[in-house]
Amino acid sequence: MNSSIPLKILENYAEEISQEEPEILKQLNRETYQKVLKPRMISGHLQGRILSLLSKLIRPKNILEIGTFTGYSALCLAEGMQKDGKLHTIDKNEELYEIQKKYFENSAYKNQIIQHTGDAKEIIPTLNEKFDMVFIDADKQNYSLYFDLVFPKINTGGLFISDNVLWYGKVTQPTKKGDKATAQLKAFNEKLKNDERIENLLLPIRDGILISRKL
Repeated sequence: MNSSIPLKILENYAEEISQEEPEILKQLNRETYQKVLKPRMISGHLQGRILSLLSKLIRPKNILEIGTFTGYSALCLAEGMQKDGKLHTIDKNEELYEIQKKYFENSAYKNQIIQHTGDAKEIIPTLNEKFDMVFIDADKQNYSLYFDLVFPKINTGGLFISDNVLWYGKVTQPTKKGDKATAQLKAFNEKLKNDERIENLLLPIRDGILISRKL
């Protein structure tokens, strides 16, 4: 590959060739950038299409998302969900609840998406469902804990998808003193790499997507 080509140009081309975003996601993306702090936290077009396609491939009945933000990734995951399925999504930021609710209720999945606001560490143990798909995009220092809490609830063959595992490339460099997030993500990546109960694939897309399949 010609390394002189800027990554952003390649990403733009990938989006151009990939399936177009549904209109509701275009609107949500636009409103997120207009009204929400740190809008780049949204999954966005390319990553959203990856989540959508993975969901369509495995046809999950139940999905768990840890880290809703404004709801973009939840709507992408819901695209492949079975008609009688449920998607539970957890976020600790109460200020984002209304924008999430607005777009969930305007979607085809309004009766299937269940919003939870609060601490995921406390909410996950209360969920009695078994999940075919889990997506985590929350506080990085707790990734390992979330994995341990959720793993018994994942069906065999189910996916555990972790976002931001490259952490701006910091995981490839010596960890700076006091950088707890990078240290925890490094430990998390190694933990999943060495877990014989799963198989892993790390995609260097955006900030890194680690796809783990339960054996």
